[in-house]
Amino acid sequence: MSAKTTADQRLVLLRATTVYVTVPPINMINVEVTKKNNENITNLIRRFTKRMQGSGVLRRVRKIRYWDRPASDFKKKQTALRKMGRREEFEKLYKQGKISMERGRRRF
Repeated sequence: MSAKTTADQRLVLLRATTVYVTVPPINMINVEVTKKNNENITNLIRRFTKRMQGSGVLRRVRKIRYWDRPASDFKKKQTALRKMGRREEFEKLYKQGKISMERGRRRF
């Protein structure tokens, strides 16, 4: 759809008879819904979303959306050592009375 589409062109695009989605990375799952004779757009979209949920496309996409490579053993050790150092520094300052034990206000 170009940036200069009119309202009539958008209406024609909404009245398409077939709606389909292809997710290429794994297994090439196609979800296709064809408009029936007296079916309105709301029911067509409802059937499409049901098919999408049933096919598992959304579940897979949400699963891989925030995938992060597992940290190496070296990085895990480094972060653990850094946390231990911060904890020791905090305890040292707490014993000296420079820091109180109260936590700051939590934000929601």
